[in-house]
Amino acid sequence: MADTSPRTDVSTDDDTDHPDLGSEGALVNTAASDSSDRSKGKMDQKTLRRLAQNREAARKSRLRKKAYVQQLENSRLKLTQLEQELQRARQQGVFISGTGDQAHSTGGNGALAFDAEHSRWLEEKNKQMNELRIKSNAAKNDVFHLLSGMWKTPAERCFLWLGGFRSSELLKLLANQLEPMTERQLMGINNLQQTSQQAEDALSQGMESLQQSLADTLSSGTLGSSSSGNVASYMGQMAMAMGKLGTLEGFIRQADNLRLQTLQQMIRVLTTRQSARALLAIHDYFSRLRALSSLWLARPRE
Repeated sequence: MADTSPRTDVSTDDDTDHPDLGSEGALVNTAASDSSDRSKGKMDQKTLRRLAQNREAARKSRLRKKAYVQQLENSRLKLTQLEQELQRARQQGVFISGTGDQAHSTGGNGALAFDAEHSRWLEEKNKQMNELRIKSNAAKNDVFHLLSGMWKTPAERCFLWLGGFRSSELLKLLANQLEPMTERQLMGINNLQQTSQQAEDALSQGMESLQQSLADTLSSGTLGSSSSGNVASYMGQMAMAMGKLGTLEGFIRQADNLRLQTLQQMIRVLTTRQSARALLAIHDYFSRLRALSSLWLARPRE
């Protein structure tokens, strides 16, 4: 009995020690697992918050961009509206105050003044279009009427060239009216003026050659003879002269085309505002010529 009790005590101690160590390991593993799960949970929540913040920031950025674009569009519309109102005010003779709340008319009722001026402008433009149509038909029916310029005033006839104006002379006039111009524009106007001058000289030389040819044709017969042979020769000369006169219409059309092309090329060189000023200057120039003719015809005669 004495020999077995110590062994029994030792064996009991060993058996009670092992279960305690296993419980501690399980607790440590469980704690580590819980800590890892909590860390992952915290990271997932942090990532979700960041994603949500990024989405919100992107949404606000899009809203700000949309609002900015809308503001720009509204500003552009307001600017366009102000420009249109200013243009209408200038046409009606109305000056708009700085606040835009009051408008003072300088010529009575601005709307009525504008309507009257617009009607007058339409009437004048329709008249000019009718004149151009009549001129086109007259070139076929009576080319001498165009060359003589009988529908023009006396002062206008002094500057008449092949049924109209010289493009090169108008370009010289406009060069002083459209300042300031860039170097490129000045070069373009000068080149256009030289080209127009050369084309005008060529047409003028052609007209001189035609006149000389007509004179030679009409003077090539025998004068004072009434024989049948001379009559036949005379009729042949007249037929030849008539054929040469038929080329006058071609000269008129070439001159009109030159005038049209010169104006079109001038508009390409100038800006829109300068082109408008150029057309106004041309209109003012011919208006002064007509006024000069009226003064000349109304002058007192001794």
